[in-house]
Amino acid sequence: MTISSLASFAISDPTASFALEKKAASAGAAAADFSSVLAALGQQTAVDVKAGESVAAAGLQGRASTQEVVQAVSKAELSLQAALAVRDKAVSAYQELTRMTI
Repeated sequence: MTISSLASFAISDPTASFALEKKAASAGAAAADFSSVLAALGQQTAVDVKAGESVAAAGLQGRASTQEVVQAVSKAELSLQAALAVRDKAVSAYQELTRMTI
């Protein structure tokens, strides 16, 4: 049961109840947006890591400068660190939710 459904019992004005339901629906859309942001973060991380690997391989073959290799590997490392930080925070939040008493 959501908070908005509990709040609708306390409101006698039907238009106010409709406004709460509309807010809850927009909150559901925001959750979908959050999941798409996480998916995009994962995809971009994979792209950055693959690009860093390919530039590093090209650098070993002499086809890329040292500066290009360092930049690509640094970007891949930053992207991976950000993705790991987001993952760690999500796991931590989930663990906190499971410890909560109802």
